[in-house]
Amino acid sequence: MPQDVFQGEIDPDIAALLGIEAGGTGGAAPDSAPVFGEIDGPEHDEQEESLEVDLAASGFPRISKRFEETPHNFFNDTNYYKAALYGEGDTAQKLHAILQKYLAAKDPKDRSVFRQQFITVFWNFLPGLAKKMPGKIPLPKKFLLRFGMLHPTFISTETRNLFARIVVENELNQPVYYLDEWFKAVGTGVIRPSTTDEVKVARNNNAVRIQQLLEKAAGKLDGARALLKAKDQERLNLEHMLQDRINIIFEHFPLAGLEGINACYSESQKRTFGEIMELIRGLLKTDHDLELYLKDYQQADSDVQGLKEKVDEEGGAVTVDLAAIDTEFDTVRQMAKMSIGRQGNHFPILTGEYFHCGPNDIGFRENVISLLDRIESIDPEAFCRIYKNRLNRIAPYVILLPTYGDAGLCWEPFDRFNRATSRGRIVIPMYPKNLYIAVLSAVADLRWQVAKEKASYYWMEEGITGNYYQWFAAKKLKGDVKEFFIQDYILWMTKEAEGIQKLDKEIRGGFWRYIPFSREVKEKLRNRSYVYQELYQRDLNRAMSDGY
Repeated sequence: MPQDVFQGEIDPDIAALLGIEAGGTGGAAPDSAPVFGEIDGPEHDEQEESLEVDLAASGFPRISKRFEETPHNFFNDTNYYKAALYGEGDTAQKLHAILQKYLAAKDPKDRSVFRQQFITVFWNFLPGLAKKMPGKIPLPKKFLLRFGMLHPTFISTETRNLFARIVVENELNQPVYYLDEWFKAVGTGVIRPSTTDEVKVARNNNAVRIQQLLEKAAGKLDGARALLKAKDQERLNLEHMLQDRINIIFEHFPLAGLEGINACYSESQKRTFGEIMELIRGLLKTDHDLELYLKDYQQADSDVQGLKEKVDEEGGAVTVDLAAIDTEFDTVRQMAKMSIGRQGNHFPILTGEYFHCGPNDIGFRENVISLLDRIESIDPEAFCRIYKNRLNRIAPYVILLPTYGDAGLCWEPFDRFNRATSRGRIVIPMYPKNLYIAVLSAVADLRWQVAKEKASYYWMEEGITGNYYQWFAAKKLKGDVKEFFIQDYILWMTKEAEGIQKLDKEIRGGFWRYIPFSREVKEKLRNRSYVYQELYQRDLNRAMSDGY
């Protein structure tokens, strides 16, 4: 980081920051105009859309555009730093002052002290910035929260041009959010705030109690609507298949030498009659399920409408406001600390001193979606949950944090008000040493928590968590069983998927059954080693038994 970016003293006569001159390694820094003066900077206000869970989706979209062909010019704007801090009051002034001291410090001990002070002041500065995200905001504020880009000259020209080509909008329409987008979605009520320790509601606070019941009923309604939509699509698919089979029956070929007379049904056509009967039975069952789901939806809708009326009687709904962002910000802060770890690099802004990622190693949206797709191609049930005997694929919300953490994590396996079809929440650091490992650790955490919640009180006995815990206890290992699982899942996906045996035999067997590879991976592995061939044969044996 250049140490000559900021020179001069703070002018005591104005409540703004002064003394910024040209400097740095990558281009011109802001001039010496007041940091909090009027700035005609670009603003951004896209329309936020709720990404409804689509149970019919089979995977993530393929990435056709990873970068913009033409970079934008905002990171070369001499007013970028001023626009980022403009209007943020005393916290911005403190931030600028401590940053000057940090950059000017020569003694390593003094620099370490100022570094820690800067980290604290920066996190105190961010809540005010986060609360502005639902409105029209200058792009420098948006990029500061999104990338940790406080001053563009803190990174090289090459890196700055790379960030200028990152796609700004969510063109893929996937539930992957930069931090500014996440705060906007929470603040406007598009996404419910993340779960924290629940506060006990006073018995006499009837309005809040009814509001909580309303949220629970709304979650049930969302789940019923998603299941209804998926079942309707299933029926439509069966109808199309039935129509295709019937068309095959209608295909006739004339008999040679007998004009006007068609041949008998072929063997393939005769087999089609059996398929038609199976499809008709499937249609009847699907229609019966659809009828039940419709009743569930109508009941849930009735419950929601009734509770809305009660809320209105109590004086109106409890609307989402800036307090939701404050609460969510505290949650995000904890996410960042956990992702970085105690011994990690907690410096909160983007700087060439710590940034060493290549274009494919930065945790921006398109890279992360590409890796999630890669994971799902190996572990096809990574984002699946069973509800009413149906395996539903539900991609989680992904929050991209501009930190130097190395581990992703799962914050929530699903919404507590909608266990059926709600999205889980995982966190990915944007500047890790290895992005694939960071994403894998988040998916492993999600898998563990979903399985544990599904097994409930029996998590130490059933499913993958029970299988793993019993092995863990038998080995008399010490520490957090989930952390051991995450590391083994990473080995499962990076080594065992390539035929490199790194796991204990019992763990490999449990993972093969409860975290199965895709059919393509299994077919590849069965020819690599007798170990995998034996596991493949177990699959065939279980498929022929009732206990599979």
